[in-house]
Amino acid sequence: METGRLETFADGVFAIAATLLVLEIAVPTLGEGETLGHALLDLWPSYIAYATSFLTIGIMWVNHHTVFRQIREADLPFLYLNLALLLLIAFVPFPTTLLADHAWGAEGRDAALAYGITLTITAVCFNAIWRYAIWNGRLLRADADPREVSGITRAYNPGIPLYATATLVALVSPKASAALFLAIALFYMISSSFFGDEQAGV
Repeated sequence: METGRLETFADGVFAIAATLLVLEIAVPTLGEGETLGHALLDLWPSYIAYATSFLTIGIMWVNHHTVFRQIREADLPFLYLNLALLLLIAFVPFPTTLLADHAWGAEGRDAALAYGITLTITAVCFNAIWRYAIWNGRLLRADADPREVSGITRAYNPGIPLYATATLVALVSPKASAALFLAIALFYMISSSFFGDEQAGV
């Protein structure tokens, strides 16, 4: 089947997930003697979690677009793999809230683990979609550039190990784990800016 409807549906899921992130930043309730400025500054963990997840979802959206530039059609297994990916993308706002609320507290380890496991499984799904599509050229366009296909594959290779490592770091330091997730997002954003969206990685 053609991919137009699939891409439209995916764009909607990405957009909703990105929008839900900001809705998780609650308007602060002022305590006695507390100023709004101080209360807003106290929300800094939410700002960091929001930026990390928004960048991550944005990069995945770019990657999704890049993959579909190389795809001529979608078969049933590909549709279900894509559905699994979108299920995880839509779920990202929940562990983002956990990370914002607990990463710097006593429950930080579990919050960072929940966030990291979500992103690691998301990276697994993304890699599965791409590798399924390129296996023996199964779903590739006839005019797909082999160099670009190879470049996308190379860019995707470190994604799972990076997210898995950042997740395991949560067992030692949730704060360091959260910082690594932000660093991964910034790395992919910067690398895609320099080398083109086919090198964005996930």
